[in-house]
Amino acid sequence: MRKIVLAISGATGAVYALEFLKLCRHLEVEVHGLLSEAGAQVLKLELDLTRRDLDPYVAKWHEVHDFAAPMSSGSSDFSGMAVLPCTMGSLAAIANGVCGNLIHRAADVMLKERRPLVLAVRETPLNRTHLTNMLKAYEAGAIICPPMPALYHRPRSIEEMARFFAGRVAELLGIEVADLPRWQGLAGKEE
Repeated sequence: MRKIVLAISGATGAVYALEFLKLCRHLEVEVHGLLSEAGAQVLKLELDLTRRDLDPYVAKWHEVHDFAAPMSSGSSDFSGMAVLPCTMGSLAAIANGVCGNLIHRAADVMLKERRPLVLAVRETPLNRTHLTNMLKAYEAGAIICPPMPALYHRPRSIEEMARFFAGRVAELLGIEVADLPRWQGLAGKEE
C-alpha cells in the first residue's frame, strides 16, 4: 500500500483536499494528514467540516508543530506529499528552506530525498515574489500544480471538477487512477 502525506494549508480550495482524500481511500492509499490552523478555518468556512469529519479518510493526523513525527525524517517510508491547497506563505517557506512547521519540514524532506512533492498553489493574480518562489520550488524538485480545473470532460459540479483535479494530483504522486477522464483529441467531435 502506498503511503503519502497530505497537507491542507489555509488557501481557498478545501474541496480539492476532500476529493483527494476520497479518491485515496477508494484507491487504498494510506494518507497521513497535516492540517494547519488556517486550513482548519477554511475547511469550516467552505465545507462546514472539521478535521474529525475527515477522519474516515486519514490513517493518522499529525500535529503541525510536532517535528518528531515520522515525515520529518528522510528515513520515513512516505512515497510522496501533496500540499493541497498550498498558500503562498507555505510556498515561500518551502521554496526557501524555512521549516517553521511540520508541513514545511515534511516538504523539505520530500525535496531532499527526491520524492514527489506536489504544491497546489492558490492565489490570483500572482506577483513577482509568488512567481520567484514557484520557480525556486520547481528548481528544488517540487511539482507546481495550481488547481486549474479542466473543462473538456464537461464536469457538472464543483465536486466533479475537484475530483478530476484530485486525480491529476494523485497521478503526479505516482498513483494510478484508472477511471480518470483523458483527453482523446477532437477526432469524431462535431464542430
